[in-house]
Amino acid sequence: MSATDKTKNKADQLAGKAKEKFGQATGDKQRENQGKADQAKSNLKDAGEKVKDAFKK
Repeated sequence: MSATDKTKNKADQLAGKAKEKFGQATGDKQRENQGKADQAKSNLKDAGEKVKDAFKK
């Protein structure tokens, strides 16, 4: 996995966590769920990158 992809995935994950916490703090369930979805999407991308790296070696 390139450093750029890793950094972008981490940034997306942190943004999702912030969105989730903001939704919890304001009682906005939709924003909270969007944050959880953003985190899951980031984790999937990260896993995909790790699989690609495994096949390169």
